[in-house]
Amino acid sequence: MTLFAFGTFLIFLAVVYTCTGKAWVRFHGWVNRADEPKRYWLEVAMYYLLGFALIGFYLYKVHWFAN
Repeated sequence: MTLFAFGTFLIFLAVVYTCTGKAWVRFHGWVNRADEPKRYWLEVAMYYLLGFALIGFYLYKVHWFAN
């Protein structure tokens, strides 16, 4: 259940960062979409990808034994 919750949280953060145009980068601080677009989109894409991967892995683990 923690994989699903953490994956949902990461997707929520990615949506918030996409809407606001600011993302928190570890060891660097806030990055604006207008100032550093490459670093910003790389960080947002990482949040989306990791969130969907964790949710997919959770669903794989839960439903694997059901078949």
